[in-house]
Amino acid sequence: MATTTHPTTPVTPPAAPPAPATRPASRARRRRVPGVGTVLKWVVLGLVALVMVVPLYIMVINAFKPQDAIISSPLAIGPDTFSLEYLQAALTSEKFNVVRAYGVTLLFVALVNVCGIALAAPVAYVIARGRSKWHLGLLLLFVSGLFIPGQVTLIPVVFVLRVLGLINTIPGFILFETAATLPVTIFLFAAYLRTVPRDIDEAAALDGAGKIRAFWSCIFPIMKPVVATIVVLNSISVWNDFVSPQIILGPSSGIYTVTTGVYAAVGEFSTDYTTVFPTLLLAVSPAILFFVLMQRHIIGGLVAGATKG
Repeated sequence: MATTTHPTTPVTPPAAPPAPATRPASRARRRRVPGVGTVLKWVVLGLVALVMVVPLYIMVINAFKPQDAIISSPLAIGPDTFSLEYLQAALTSEKFNVVRAYGVTLLFVALVNVCGIALAAPVAYVIARGRSKWHLGLLLLFVSGLFIPGQVTLIPVVFVLRVLGLINTIPGFILFETAATLPVTIFLFAAYLRTVPRDIDEAAALDGAGKIRAFWSCIFPIMKPVVATIVVLNSISVWNDFVSPQIILGPSSGIYTVTTGVYAAVGEFSTDYTTVFPTLLLAVSPAILFFVLMQRHIIGGLVAGATKG
């Protein structure tokens, strides 16, 4: 019996997958080079930072220099010109009591923050929980205060406070500063409260709590991030304010904040730079330190409402 053999075809191994295309080194290098827009952005930011840092640098180094060194070389300082006596003289000056000015300004900061938060928080809660167009109109009414410069309202405020007998008094100044902080405080509080679930209100109502108790006991503790932001913004605003205490309190009241105290101390000795620069340094140092320590709360409170809920 004859056997037939079938021809066998050789089996070829599968072709290896093609190697991934490698980008030319020159192309990768070109992508790492920043574009014109990036370079221009950093140049603009550097110039803006320089404009802000240079005056601060001049103020700091000249607070420890004698008069002739300040006039001849305001941008330089050396061991032979450095001295703490001018700063010590500013601390013990009879024209500007730093400790008393710090105490008065801190009192104003604390009172404005307490009054502003106590008034703005319930209003923002009503606006955030409201569903009608009247609540939106109320929010727009308060927010419109952001577009009115505070200096424009000073003259009407002076007339009103004079009629009420509150001109040149601490209560009158606190009322004005509190009213000035309400627009931004209500705006930020309302934006944050709209991200808080309504289930918390319903749960508090089921437990027998009224709206006022539900807000202060359940809702307000959740608002810590935005409250911290408001405290930072309002504190720096009140600390740096010069026009309002100068006009509302006035020199006749004998009450000086940090800014008005600096003006009273420096006004008579406007050419004595050994008094000007140390006094200015003492005035702005607490505000700068407070901002550096609390700056993370500003952004944290602003974005907390966007990422919550």
